[in-house]
Amino acid sequence: MSAPLVSVVVPAYNAAATLDETLRSVRGQSHANLEIIVVDDGSTDATFALAQAHADADPRLRVIRQKNAGVAAARNTGWRAARSDFIALVDSDDLWAPALIEKQLAALLAGGARAGMSYCFFTRIDAQGMAPAFHYPEPCTGDVLDKILLHNFVGCGSTMLVRRAALLAAGGFDNSLRAAGAQGCDDYLFCCRAAEQFHYACVPEVLVGYRDTPGGISSSEGRMLRSWMLAAEQMMARRPDKRALILQGLQNYAQWLLGMAAGHRQLGKVRLILALMLRHYPRIFWRIIASYMPKLTYYLGRQWKRRVVRKLRGRVPPPPVLTRFPAGAPPPGLR
Repeated sequence: MSAPLVSVVVPAYNAAATLDETLRSVRGQSHANLEIIVVDDGSTDATFALAQAHADADPRLRVIRQKNAGVAAARNTGWRAARSDFIALVDSDDLWAPALIEKQLAALLAGGARAGMSYCFFTRIDAQGMAPAFHYPEPCTGDVLDKILLHNFVGCGSTMLVRRAALLAAGGFDNSLRAAGAQGCDDYLFCCRAAEQFHYACVPEVLVGYRDTPGGISSSEGRMLRSWMLAAEQMMARRPDKRALILQGLQNYAQWLLGMAAGHRQLGKVRLILALMLRHYPRIFWRIIASYMPKLTYYLGRQWKRRVVRKLRGRVPPPPVLTRFPAGAPPPGLR
């Protein structure tokens, strides 16, 4: 039997600096039966011309242009125009390993009709596509609603291969977060909605390079936290029986943001995160102050002390070892 068609949706806004590399990683998939849809979301740079050049070279690729409406709307335009019942998503600055579609489709099909999504692990990459040591979390499969409410283990939109039935059941990607000035957690909100009715499958390998650059959507901690809050409020309205889990997930996310900001000594961001929590969720704010901040302060104090001792002794720590993405399979225990 011929391999199933998979539609790949690439939302792109002013992505001329990265789109070429992204599309090469998509076109180079070992699963060749692809329909690639680039949605140019009102770009003002060379994004359309670059995407069209790829379309001229590869008949599997086509470009749709629309007025700027945000990444959620661009994803919706793409999957609704797709011909396949299997929809893969990749942002215009991320990279795929060559076997991503092949492995995620196999995992999705192995999960049966109840499996609405397969995902894989990702690593953060810099502008040159270099990544630090890979991290392999615990895979989450089956009925994952409680787990996704506590922690966004899917990580980003570029790790997802979704059945059309799951997209329809969840209502696609919600653009109301952007309308509220808090774009960023649209993919997470979709993951929560999809998990209400469908199971998840996982390929426990690092198959996505998530480009983490200044100025990206995920680089604004205040907007991302407010976006998570809006997503949490929607889920509490849908599932009041899960309210305690949803609030714990919000606290977990706020604490993660605090750890990242404090670790980079960005005290202004720490103050912003705490101020948002105090304004919108004072009970969670006081729980963070009572339980998490002392632990974080102690940990950062130890790190600072070690740096001072190393400096006094003339010991300069080696720079982190970076690897070009993709870098192959995970350790044997996680194949």
